Amino acid sequence: MATISEAFAVAVVHHRAGRLQAAEQIYLQILSIEPNHAPAWHLLGVVHYQRGNHQAAADHIVRAIGLDASAADFRCNLGNVYQRLDKPDEATACYRRALELKPDYAEAHCNLGNVFKHQGKRDEAIACYRRALELKPDFAEAHTNLGTVLQELHRYDEAVDCFRRALELKPDFVEADYNCGNALQEQGKPGEAADCYRRALALQPDFVDALHNLGIALQELARRDEAVACYRRALELRPDFAEALYNLGNVLREQARRDEAVACYRRALELKPDFLVALSALVHELQYICHWEGLKRLSQRVIELIDENVQSAIGAPVPPFSLLSLPTMTTAAQQLRCARQWVERKLKMPAELAPHPPLRRRSRPKSKLTIGYLSADFRSHAIAVTVAELFEKHDRGRFAIFGYSYGPDDGSPMRQRLVKAFDRFVDVRDASFAEAARRIAADEVDILVDLTGYTLNGRTQILAIRPAPIQVNYLGYTGTMGAAFMDYIIVDDFIVPPEQQPFFTEKLVHLPGSYQVNDSQREISPHTPSRAECGLPQQGFVFCCFNNNYKITPEVFTVWMRLLQAVPGSVLWLLEDNPFAATNLRREAQARGVAAERLVFATHLALADHLARHRLADLFLDTLPYNAHTTASEALWAGCPLLTIAGQTFASRVAGSLLRTLGLPELITTRLEDYEEMALRLARDTRQLAELRARLQTNRTTSALFDAGPFAATLEKAYQTMWEICAAGEKPRAFRVSPNVN
Repeated sequence: MATISEAFAVAVVHHRAGRLQAAEQIYLQILSIEPNHAPAWHLLGVVHYQRGNHQAAADHIVRAIGLDASAADFRCNLGNVYQRLDKPDEATACYRRALELKPDYAEAHCNLGNVFKHQGKRDEAIACYRRALELKPDFAEAHTNLGTVLQELHRYDEAVDCFRRALELKPDFVEADYNCGNALQEQGKPGEAADCYRRALALQPDFVDALHNLGIALQELARRDEAVACYRRALELRPDFAEALYNLGNVLREQARRDEAVACYRRALELKPDFLVALSALVHELQYICHWEGLKRLSQRVIELIDENVQSAIGAPVPPFSLLSLPTMTTAAQQLRCARQWVERKLKMPAELAPHPPLRRRSRPKSKLTIGYLSADFRSHAIAVTVAELFEKHDRGRFAIFGYSYGPDDGSPMRQRLVKAFDRFVDVRDASFAEAARRIAADEVDILVDLTGYTLNGRTQILAIRPAPIQVNYLGYTGTMGAAFMDYIIVDDFIVPPEQQPFFTEKLVHLPGSYQVNDSQREISPHTPSRAECGLPQQGFVFCCFNNNYKITPEVFTVWMRLLQAVPGSVLWLLEDNPFAATNLRREAQARGVAAERLVFATHLALADHLARHRLADLFLDTLPYNAHTTASEALWAGCPLLTIAGQTFASRVAGSLLRTLGLPELITTRLEDYEEMALRLARDTRQLAELRARLQTNRTTSALFDAGPFAATLEKAYQTMWEICAAGEKPRAFRVSPNVN
């Protein structure tokens, strides 16, 4: 017959092998013979802990401690139980007592660090993990736990080093691979992150969070079909995974499967009604497909949650761009609030990553200022179409002009033109945020101009690291970025009056004329298509709006339908952004008493051909609250009169800024009633419309709006003033640029 010690040894073997039932039976047999066997009570408690019976575990381990108060491991494991019972103070006391009994107890140091981590005491947690690693350098779990805290502090390089060290010590450490993937993803390295997630999944195929995050990484790599497969597999394993539904909706939207995207967002909100970013995505997608039923109520709810500063249970804020076009119009104050929430929750960066803190001066004088332009859109894109000539017109005697591109290279003529336009063109698409920032800093960029902001594919994290001493928000995003790391925003008096400075974290730099630069080299095809080729009737007034469909709101569309009813034989010519929108808009027209065939949809064409077909339109009707921007300058460049309605926010005043600069202020209205009245008057008064068209044709060739050379000189004056303020050691301040004198 085995002795007590022999039986205990057998039980421990079973226990270590994971045979908990066999171990438990032997521990109970030992205790029936020797009720005061402290190690058996202790390990019986550990069995209960491993099964999730935490209160029973605590009772058994407390019994063991009562029999042997000197055992440090008893105290340490009781601390683990108290952590699961959400009793951090009791857990801390246990670990501290264990360390009094055994000061070199690495596991107790590590577990005490875990308590501090969960309490948000990151410095204390780091100290504990580092002490554990001093005592036990091959402690893989301590390396991983330290990495997770460093990751929370956005110290991603250090975190990745910790996770990789843990994996060297323990190659099958699933959590280390998963956490390493998360840190790499935060650094802007989706390819490396995907490799980590795949390794974790090879070891644990049903690791739902790894599947989901692999989907995010693949989506960023534009491997959308694979991303969809990951999200769907994650949802098979966890059907109530709201965030996976949201991200699945995002990738389906990118694949133009917009009806499926809407269904995903709706299901995510059914599961988590406070999932604010999914609510915002649903609203924006409904706008894209012009599905307006319930849209006003949903958009009002988005604004309410932003005003209340409600943070979703999932923690994702509303993307600021989506707020600019909400059908329930937002104020500049609400847009600022949304942007600040985004920065606070999405764009925190460690100060030690910043190569250039604000107001830092160069260590040596330079003969030229270096201006860097940062963008996702150096390709065939609306922003490039607008800004390309600016880069070519900059004064190379006074400025070095660098371009930093993190968007795709589409191989287009526009891409080739842009590459040639810069003194140095750097593709940082495959660089992490920190690597891109370090490259910009190494190039000694004095003023970094962001042309993307919070629009699609923006990598604002690069700017958050502060790679340049002066950083400017210009052109791409028509609103405040709400960020202390952005110093200035380029505006004009019309789009942002000076009294709106309180609603911008950037200092306002007012240019004379319009803030928007335009490319005078935009080719217009000499061939004008026939009406039949464009699907237009041979006769009748042609109202047009080539804005993206998401900018069309029910209120403005209702005005358009009244205009069609009031002007017999007229049609409304719209851009066919997606087939869902076309179907829904035709239905909405019929609901307002207008035949569906009076809506004509234009397909996408090459820019020169698109500009040429504007000759067939009589009047471009603008949208509110998000005006035509590049589409407005295109229509005006092509000679098509444009009627706008100016609101109270930047995005709602851009077309007005262009018209004012062109000398056509009578085409700017501020109320829907005046907008409708003016449109009807022009449709009926062919003489007045012809006079406006003639003035437009003359002014477009003489106005500063389409002359990038003088505009570049004016913008350079702004850059020079920014640098003088910085070089004097002063904080950024608002200023006005005086007109150039010939």
